[in-house]
Amino acid sequence: MSRTGAGLPVHPLLDRIGHTPLVELQRIPPPGVTIHAKIEAANPGGSVKDRAARGIVLDAFGRGLLPGRRLLDSTSGNTGIAYAMLGAALGFGVTLCLPASASPERKRILRMYGAEVIETDAAEGSDGAQIEARELARTQPQRFVYVDQYANAANPLAHETGTGPEILAQLDGRPLDAFVAGLGTTGTFVGVSRFLRRASPGTLRVAVEPHEGLHGIEGLKHLGTAIVPEIFEPDLVGRHESVATEAAYAMTRRLAREEGLLVGVSSGAALTAALRVVEATGARTVVVICPDSGERYLSSRFIEDLA
Repeated sequence: MSRTGAGLPVHPLLDRIGHTPLVELQRIPPPGVTIHAKIEAANPGGSVKDRAARGIVLDAFGRGLLPGRRLLDSTSGNTGIAYAMLGAALGFGVTLCLPASASPERKRILRMYGAEVIETDAAEGSDGAQIEARELARTQPQRFVYVDQYANAANPLAHETGTGPEILAQLDGRPLDAFVAGLGTTGTFVGVSRFLRRASPGTLRVAVEPHEGLHGIEGLKHLGTAIVPEIFEPDLVGRHESVATEAAYAMTRRLAREEGLLVGVSSGAALTAALRVVEATGARTVVVICPDSGERYLSSRFIEDLA
């Protein structure tokens, strides 16, 4: 690893983030409808969160905050994995506050990369992890750089300048009727939607949430009962869709068995919403964000329930 004159790190791993495939689904969409899945598991850290983490880390290096202290943030798993991967590659420490309910696979990956993991009350979900991280940042400012993915402008910017332009380039001039993404930190939805509002104003921007506050769709937030991320821009939402946990589980199974795509439950939620949008609006070309791989959830109930 080396650094430029501006203090930014240079590492081949950074260049591998992004440029993920756009895969056309073959069996699930109804006749006459094209649905593309943006397969973010192809990132080196295995999820869409590599993009935001890269932007956040480079911003912290550029401001001279890293590598002198430990990067601190709360996470439901994927952003933390991306931070931990980059910390191992670029030589800075990583401390993460994580709900105890996060899948065992994600906890083990974090520890494999060498991150310090502080588990928080499962019942408090990602909000509890966020509160714990804020307290650590308040009480130990000399030890930590609290980057706060829920409020960090580098999070949506990574998608505004990266994911959004990639999608339109991969469509190669074909019109995009609807873009569908789940809401977690909201960075993916906000960044891509900012870009599409300028570059493809006719595209319906669909935000997907769990049906209720107590749910089993890891990585997504029910904004009505959760701390709303500072980076969220509600005016970008063209349509809201709420999805029940069981519906997301069922669609995730279908993606594996009918499309050969082993993805996480948030992907199932997004595709469930996309099919509703197709039926309600007549959209014919849709892009759905699939944030990560199902391999991170092999111990989860939606897998264990399979006969």
